Amino acid sequence: MRKTVFKKLEAQGLIANYNRFRKNLPPKLPKKVFIWDETLREGEQTPTVFLTYVEKVKLAKMMDEMGVAIITVGFPGFSEEEKNNVRRISNESFQQASIAASARIIRSDIDACLGCGIQEISIFTPFNRLNLRYRLKMTKEQVLEKTVDCIEYAKKHGVIVNFVLEDASRTPLPEILQIFEAAVKAGADRLVIADTVGFLRPLSMHYLISRIREGLSQLINKEIPFSIHCHNDFGLATANTLAAVEEGVTYPQTCVAGFGERAGVAPLEEVVAALEILYNVDTGVDLKKLYRLSQLAEKSFALPIQFHKPIVGENVFSHESDKHIHGMLAHPLIYEPFPPKMVGRETMFYLGRQTGKHLVENRLALAEIKATPRQIDEIVRRIRRTQENLDKGTMQMTFYQIKKLQREMQKGLTEEDFWKIVEQVTKQKPQLKMNY
Repeated sequence: MRKTVFKKLEAQGLIANYNRFRKNLPPKLPKKVFIWDETLREGEQTPTVFLTYVEKVKLAKMMDEMGVAIITVGFPGFSEEEKNNVRRISNESFQQASIAASARIIRSDIDACLGCGIQEISIFTPFNRLNLRYRLKMTKEQVLEKTVDCIEYAKKHGVIVNFVLEDASRTPLPEILQIFEAAVKAGADRLVIADTVGFLRPLSMHYLISRIREGLSQLINKEIPFSIHCHNDFGLATANTLAAVEEGVTYPQTCVAGFGERAGVAPLEEVVAALEILYNVDTGVDLKKLYRLSQLAEKSFALPIQFHKPIVGENVFSHESDKHIHGMLAHPLIYEPFPPKMVGRETMFYLGRQTGKHLVENRLALAEIKATPRQIDEIVRRIRRTQENLDKGTMQMTFYQIKKLQREMQKGLTEEDFWKIVEQVTKQKPQLKMNY
């Protein structure tokens, strides 16, 4: 459908599509990619978010149904409850998706994953000096030894092993190549480059991935698939993910609606729609189910998706301005980049302060009502007046009440609750007031 729509417009000379210009086609762009979704792990790291088992299963089932290739369902080493949930999800029937879980470079984490019966284990660690000194408190040699040991241990149990280099985007290239070489020689099936704090620009992403691939090809005599995991701290997660795919990365990682810690990660719907529509790359995902999936995620996370969120936001295919509506009535693609039906949406026209005669005339014609130009002008005036006469103060008060309620839902435990638990467990009262 997407090819037919745009090719007809191009053939008629009605639009120029610079995305199809030969000079703009990345030479390393793959024909197909495999969407790897992290909503049930990374997404649940969104502050104060908690997903029930039923919610996790519903989300995983829908992603499987729509063609997501890999679904990370949790981190079994975190707690017994998490381990039980991962085990139960892995025992569900999935038609297309491979089920994965995460582990640190600790054997007990690997055992927790193996005990869940999952198909893939993503073993993660950072390797730059910042993390070695302040977080891991280990030497490079110790991290290399543990990484190799855990990968070999997991491979002996017959699972697919993905090696995830955390904070790769701030790790010197020689160190990246050193640990990637060790991971591949230990048996890693895929390598994941993580821009953990969203620090790269697209051109920097191009540079980093090309250098990693060039350097690694000189160290190992083997083609290894790459994955990319981009955070959105500067609003560049989608752009950086697409830049990585342009360099030949075939496993982009995403979260539904961009949920995740801090500013979140690359949104599934943005990455999929861009690859399918702008790049003509096959993602294997049914675009028509993107909106329904985002609605299920919004409900499960109890977090509102912003109205102007690309692809799945409520306002993305909505119009009120008379100028825009006039264009839309002439041809829908004048003010929409692609038919909303492609992603399970529909165009919406709003009546309000920006309403003009074109929408009114259209509505009256559909209802077979005849009106004089003067009557149409009067209808338009009354619509605008109704909107302008709304009590803005009441609207703002309601809005702030909603925001306050949302903050109450998201605040988690209070400091008082925390210290009560500490006192109950330790039988000791805090001597100092702690400020965080």
